[in-house]
Amino acid sequence: MNSTALGAEKENINFISEAHEKFYYEKIQKVREADVYHKALCYCIGMNEDTRRNVDRIYNFKTGCVKPECLHEGWQTSGSAKVVRMAFNLYCNGTPSVDDEQDTEEQVDECRRYSVEDLFCCCYAPYFWQAIQIRYPEYATYNKNLYAMFGGND
Repeated sequence: MNSTALGAEKENINFISEAHEKFYYEKIQKVREADVYHKALCYCIGMNEDTRRNVDRIYNFKTGCVKPECLHEGWQTSGSAKVVRMAFNLYCNGTPSVDDEQDTEEQVDECRRYSVEDLFCCCYAPYFWQAIQIRYPEYATYNKNLYAMFGGND
């Protein structure tokens, strides 16, 4: 969905649904700073109905901290866990759910769940790509310009 409501045309953001778009703009108003980290986080969390419903179990809007323990809660599905891991990765630049208290095998297994293959092998892949472009707008624009320079069409 490429909606123009609420300024999406200005930002040129593709949303999965109206609920996703509404969530994104509502939560951007609640974050401490509407920078690319928070925009990518809010965009990702808004993709999935379960993550939208449990946003306060994923992220603390007052402290600005993610809550990695949410990945072990009963409401998580394989899809919502992928959404949360992508959001955490873009927001924290890492794998915050890898805990020092886990044994080495558990840590390695959790790190693998942040791999491109593991995250992108799902229906959210086009929207994860959109989240990456939100987080790294300077490269998204740069790549489009290069593509155009070498004969590509948008």
